[in-house]
Amino acid sequence: MSSFLSNKATSLVHQLLGQSRYRVDVHECSHFLDVLRYSAVESLSQPWRYDVAVTCTSADIACDTLLLKPASFTFQTPMFDGTPALPVRTVFGVVASFRRVSTSNDDTHYALTIVPRIALLGYTKGSEIYLNQSVTEVVEQVLRKHGLEGPDFEFRLSREYPSRELITQWRETDLEFIQRLLAEVGIYWRYEMDSRLEQDVVIFQDSQQQYEFGVTLPLRNQAGMSDSGQESIWDIQTAYNVVSGSVATRDYNYREALTPQDSAESIFSKEGITTGETYHYAEPFLTAGDADSPETGAYFARLRHERILNAQYRVSGHSSSPHLAPGQVLETDGTLPDTVREGIVITTVRTSGSRKSSFTLTFEGIPYSETVCYRPALLNRPVISGSLPARVESTQKGDTYSWLDPQGRYRVKLDFDRSSPEQGYAYLWLRLAKPYAGDTYGFHSPLLDGTEVAVVFDGGDPDRPYIAYALHDSEHPDHVTSDNHTRNVWRTPANNKLRMEDKRQEEHIKLATEYGKTQLNMGHLVNGQREKRGAGFELRTDEHGAVRAAKGLFLTADAQAKAQGPVLEMAPAVNQINQANSQMQALNSAAEAAGALVSDISTQVNLVRDRLKDLQSAVLLASAPQGRGIYLR
Repeated sequence: MSSFLSNKATSLVHQLLGQSRYRVDVHECSHFLDVLRYSAVESLSQPWRYDVAVTCTSADIACDTLLLKPASFTFQTPMFDGTPALPVRTVFGVVASFRRVSTSNDDTHYALTIVPRIALLGYTKGSEIYLNQSVTEVVEQVLRKHGLEGPDFEFRLSREYPSRELITQWRETDLEFIQRLLAEVGIYWRYEMDSRLEQDVVIFQDSQQQYEFGVTLPLRNQAGMSDSGQESIWDIQTAYNVVSGSVATRDYNYREALTPQDSAESIFSKEGITTGETYHYAEPFLTAGDADSPETGAYFARLRHERILNAQYRVSGHSSSPHLAPGQVLETDGTLPDTVREGIVITTVRTSGSRKSSFTLTFEGIPYSETVCYRPALLNRPVISGSLPARVESTQKGDTYSWLDPQGRYRVKLDFDRSSPEQGYAYLWLRLAKPYAGDTYGFHSPLLDGTEVAVVFDGGDPDRPYIAYALHDSEHPDHVTSDNHTRNVWRTPANNKLRMEDKRQEEHIKLATEYGKTQLNMGHLVNGQREKRGAGFELRTDEHGAVRAAKGLFLTADAQAKAQGPVLEMAPAVNQINQANSQMQALNSAAEAAGALVSDISTQVNLVRDRLKDLQSAVLLASAPQGRGIYLR
């Protein structure tokens, strides 16, 4: 009991007298958490993380006392004179994890993790669609969805970023999603601490202008937290790597199919230790553009080369200053290699400390350069394998006709989309893949509102969709089923129809439209109940009809076995006419002998020879071996 009271008194004394170099505070937590040890990692474009081990006289702190509560970790300088310790630097965040490690008669050992508020975006995962918004607009929208407002983040950008037709989040956490988007356009982020509001602030930036300058530390031999209290750096190491000398990009934009989309960028390196070329196809750009125009081919090529050059020189070192943080440009009064003479851009800081050991800090960075900025590493875009179900949309539900744009594209609503946009505006215009296409020719049957379609993605890229095909479903049943499995049917919503029956000995083709019940029926003719009503062919309409042939028309009932022989085979018809002419010639001779009037047989003969035969003129020839009958009234 006396030991417990002694330890409790000691903790209170430490708290009051400030003899610890570290302090952790959790909002509305009444328990004193005495830091036993800690370790932390801070990097550009990543949520930092402080893992803190503490002791407490309370043996059972409720989890809801700490989890998701605002917290702070303070580096401080003990005074050892009865006055409170002087705060050096305070990091604000929230408690993301908490566990009870062990307990004794004196106190209980706990471990907790403090992270920035933006790290909580990692606990929300899903799929979303964003239309006609820029990367920065989408990022801001995601942040605000999580309750982060104006004082919580700031865009310090030197460029304006264009709107994209489509930005898709696919099975990503919100944190992964914004990290991916920001990295694509070269925006990196760091943190500032607002001591007035006692919260962390995320700073988004895209150029060297937004680095934090004015950080200078002397270069000294290893000092740690020396008795002199002088903060310094030491053990500076530099690493050099050969990297690619240029980056080329190419993409294809069907909207401007013949416009070249090639770009190449090479950032000069005076040391001449670059070689080769890195080529990337299908970057997310629409125009080749130039390196200063965001989201063009040249712009993405430059960003990629900057990322490559970030790996050309690497710097690491140690420091005794808890003030060092990613995004700072560190300078020194000591002698450094030429590559880092202009300063070191801090990219990562790792720190640790405990009651028994001194504070340690190691940092990593890249040389400061006017031509090469830090760029976060690209995260792979998610891949959508296969297809996603969607429905064609029109501006009117159940529209009678298709809603297409001037390029013949469709609007759809993807099934996974939980938003409620205006009817017909849930997704961007999509092309429809077809089995045959060309310059204003091809195969295209317009799709109506409500039709189920399969949307696929070029290369699996969520931002490159197109309609692959249409499908029947329970609300739109198939017109070819087990009931008519021998039929091949192309039928439009207005019941225009091409039907081809493949049942043996009952083969037929029907080409029909509802207007005037106009039909061409060929082969085994059937009615609506599939009962035979004839054979051969039928051309019929309830409207007017016309048979027109500008070079002549041949109507015949003469047989032509198995559809063999020339189309204008008319020997039987010509023979019948010649026989008739011969009979007329005999009659004409008899009439002439009797002194009667004679006929002009030569004209008839010339008609057959010069016009009717092979339809040499615009004539009408009708032939029937068993005779003809014409009924007029």
